Amino acid sequence: MPMRTKPPAYHADLYSASAIRDTHPHYAALRDLGPVVWLSRQKVYALPRYAECKQVLLDDETFASSDGVALNPVANRVGQGTTLFSDGDDHARRRSLLAHRLTPRALRTMKDTVEKQAAAVVAAAVARRTVDAVEVATALPMSVVPDLVGWPQQGREHLLRWAGATFDALGPLNCQAVRTLPASVGMLRYARGVVRDRSVLDGSMGQDLLRACDEGRIMPAECATMMIDYLAPSLDTTISAISSALHLFATHPEQWRLLKADPGLVPRAVNEIVRYESPIRGFSRTAARDTELAGVPLPKGSRVLVLYGSANRDPLEWDDPDTFDIRRDAARQLGFGQGTHGCAGQGLARLETSALLSALVARVDRIEPVGTSEWALNNVIHRLESLPLELIPA
Repeated sequence: MPMRTKPPAYHADLYSASAIRDTHPHYAALRDLGPVVWLSRQKVYALPRYAECKQVLLDDETFASSDGVALNPVANRVGQGTTLFSDGDDHARRRSLLAHRLTPRALRTMKDTVEKQAAAVVAAAVARRTVDAVEVATALPMSVVPDLVGWPQQGREHLLRWAGATFDALGPLNCQAVRTLPASVGMLRYARGVVRDRSVLDGSMGQDLLRACDEGRIMPAECATMMIDYLAPSLDTTISAISSALHLFATHPEQWRLLKADPGLVPRAVNEIVRYESPIRGFSRTAARDTELAGVPLPKGSRVLVLYGSANRDPLEWDDPDTFDIRRDAARQLGFGQGTHGCAGQGLARLETSALLSALVARVDRIEPVGTSEWALNNVIHRLESLPLELIPA
């Protein structure tokens, strides 16, 4: 039997502005301390290594999401009624309402449209030549996701700010979360108005939710939270992945040449991008009963923080984890989660990212940095705020 031990403590603030912008040294320090580390600032058990993260993600009976996945009680209360904040039958019921929209078969029907939109985005970027690649990364998800979810045209100008605030709210109740709280509340208020006015687009996820509500399968309040549940993650995580892809290929030109020489590497490249720069920093779970993890006792009610970004750079799991290599088989990366709560929209995210990479391979010879990139300040989403690049046509 493993020895029951008290975990080491980490006193630096993982959610300070400097740590958000340069997280990987903190992850390395946490991994060096052990498999379970007490974050003294947030009063939570952090899991910086791959094995323990995967164990928790695959055991949703012991490590529950129904008490919330945020690091503050306000968000954990407001988020009740979402797919993300539910377990068991409740989670299965909510997820089943929209699962048909994101199956491989459903995504195949969208493939031509997404690829045409990706080609148009890349053509416009190549015509400009010098671009902020975050704007390029934003264009495709913004042209796909709001229509799929059924968000009305009015109000779309606020979506990115609202979605980012929704993720900020899932961190600790720090200055960052407090500053963006009004925007997060604004998104919920607007979504409730959309449901009340039944102004969702025809044939969309939102319409499916309204139908389920009319049939008594969900409560009216769930319609608004579930629209946000699918909208916010489908925007920010994909924008993160695409902008990280552009950043990585600009700073690793030899990897870009590999992809140009063999476009069949695109699926592996997507996994490696998500492994190397995981879009989600971390979500938490709550111990549903007294348990232990890696020999560390966790009393019922303990909150553990699954650090996806750290797990995906764990040298105990990956060879040369700090090397970006699109030939690597990174299919087991945890960037999209695992188990019951694995990202419902990951197929769509892969489709969009792959389509954009394929369009870039066809039209761009080289991707070169032309200025200083800057990482965004967000408690949970790991993404670039600006990324000036030059796209040199093929």
